[in-house]
This record gives sequence, C-alpha cells and structure tokens, in this order.
Amino acid sequence: MLDTDWSDGWRGAFRIELRAEAIGLAWHGWPVLPGTFPAAEAGAQAWSGPVPVHDDWADRLGAHPNQVADWWTGQPYSLLVATGRVVDAVEVDTELGKRAARLLRATGHPAPIVATPDGRWLFLTTVAENLPEELATSGAVRWHGEGSWVPLPPTPFQHGVVHWRVKPDVWGWTLPAADAVHEVLARALEQEDRHQQLVAAASVAA
Repeated sequence: MLDTDWSDGWRGAFRIELRAEAIGLAWHGWPVLPGTFPAAEAGAQAWSGPVPVHDDWADRLGAHPNQVADWWTGQPYSLLVATGRVVDAVEVDTELGKRAARLLRATGHPAPIVATPDGRWLFLTTVAENLPEELATSGAVRWHGEGSWVPLPPTPFQHGVVHWRVKPDVWGWTLPAADAVHEVLARALEQEDRHQQLVAAASVAA
C-alpha cells in the first residue's frame, strides 16, 4: 500500500495520473486545487490528510485548465475540489454512506460518491444554502460548503487512495440537486437510528 512505497519513480508515475484527472475536472468547470500529499519520510502520524498547497487558494478558484496543468507539473499533489461554488459535499461514515447509496439506487438517481481510505463517504451535490436541521444536528454528518474542500480520486492517503463509488459521468457531469440528496441522507440516518434502537432493545431483553 501507499504507506510502504513512496519511491521517486512511483510518485512520478502517480503524479501523471493526478495531473490528468485534475485537468479533466477543470475542463468540466470544477474548481480544483493542488493539495499536500504524504511524503516518503513522514511517519504514520505525520500526515492527517490533504490541505491546499497555496495559502491564497480561494483566489485561485476557476483557474484555466492550462494553469491547473502547471500546478501538477513538478509534484504529485493531492487533488482537491473547493466546495461552495460549483459543488458541495456531504461527508458521512461508511455505514450511513452505504444506506444512503442503496436508497439513491432505488430511486434511479445516483449521486457522485467519493470514498476515502479512512472510512468516509462524500456525496457530491449542487451548492446549497444550508444543511437540513436533522442532518446538521445529528453529529454524523459534515457539510462541506463555502470555504471548504474535499479530496477527489486518485488522491493518496497514508494507507490507500481516494476512489469513486459512483463516478460523475453516471450523471453526465450534471450534479444532483442538493435538497434531493439531503432528503435521502436524512432517510438513511433515520433508518440507522431505528436500527440502533432495535439493537439496543434486543441487548436489554437478552
């Protein structure tokens, strides 16, 4: 895995893939940014995830694909997309993500979904003004809106690579409406709460 192989040759090959993905997303109008990446000499606790490389990253949003290509010329930077403009993201754990994904498939309207090696799922949507109260107060959901960012594939982590669960071309690069995805996530959260209540009741009865 990535925590055991960060040779210069490997990073060089990986940079080409990251660069190609970044350029492609930029051509689709997504505000991509270069992010930090785990270094070969870094210990397991020295890198907790990618953040923008440039302090003025907010001023660089919407860069032309040619500029994006230049950013990835020398380093295997992580691939980030800024949220709050073109795209928002709702972050949940794996179990809640699986429940929501099943509900979305049942409706016939899947959303682009990203999964990270540390067990987080990101549902990508159009930009929203806020998160519904039942999601915002649940403690199980994190909304990435204006001023935030999320990693996109194939961003490397210490123990794996960010990957697509549902690719954006499934929607023809048209993001699903935020309120529709929020509604499905709220239903999935309600299902999870009911499941936990049943498990707790069964434990008490035993």
